[in-house]
Amino acid sequence: MYVGRFAPSPSGPLHAGSLVVALASYLDAKAAAGKWLVRIEDIDTPRISAGADQIILQQLTALGMGWDGDVWYQSQRLGHYQSAFDVLKAKSMVYPCVCTRREIADSVLALHGEFPDGERPYPGTCRDGIKPGRSTKSWRFRLPAAMVSFNDRWCGPQSQDVKHQVGDFVIRRADGIWAYQLAVVVDDADQGVTDIVRGQDLLTSTGRQHLLARALQIAPPSVMHVPLVVDDRGLKLSKQNGAPAIDTREPLKTLLSAWQHLALGELAVTTVEAFWREATTRWAGHFLLSRLAP
Repeated sequence: MYVGRFAPSPSGPLHAGSLVVALASYLDAKAAAGKWLVRIEDIDTPRISAGADQIILQQLTALGMGWDGDVWYQSQRLGHYQSAFDVLKAKSMVYPCVCTRREIADSVLALHGEFPDGERPYPGTCRDGIKPGRSTKSWRFRLPAAMVSFNDRWCGPQSQDVKHQVGDFVIRRADGIWAYQLAVVVDDADQGVTDIVRGQDLLTSTGRQHLLARALQIAPPSVMHVPLVVDDRGLKLSKQNGAPAIDTREPLKTLLSAWQHLALGELAVTTVEAFWREATTRWAGHFLLSRLAP
């Protein structure tokens, strides 16, 4: 059975960009007659806005987007991330790192003269041990030398040399918080997620997550990365950039606006119920067969 999920960070209410992701993931699940889960990714505590989780759930409900089962909170699953970390540590697949962000940035600029593709590929400074007299700041995943290839259901075939393009990446931060890359792999596996629909800003994270899943003997889900909503400057619409909350007082208008961003054709509907019927049918016609592609 198809199991999808929407996993917002409670740093503020849903805005136009996050609604597009929620809409696409919901339609993909409904078109496949599957389950749609909601998970609140509240592990990054400094970014949490009090009460934002309840506002997000209220917004989804107001738009007719009901979820299956209980809402999961990452903050209640810290022991699961520790267990996964312990497995990796027992396999010598993680190591401590003392490097600061400034040191890494300086190393990248010295090697490349720029930040390639916006990444700061870790040069492996602590891979073979840390320098005496320095304390551990974070823990990194020891990447194998392997090309990761997968088919994205929106963007098409993808390949990434994660070790070269990203380098050994952090799975536990210097402040003790579990990194997104580890938490999302563990959560998706424990929830039985088969299909991920999210924004294209996370496309380059897929290779990292595939390698982590492989190390934990987890089958990675199918992925689809939908286009981002950007502002007038071409920047991703985000809560950090002051994106306004969606207006749920006119749910049909709000849903149609999100639908139009996906550029799948006009919908001539006059009620929310009709929107969901027509949008699900249209989505199935465009994307259902792509789940069967290799």
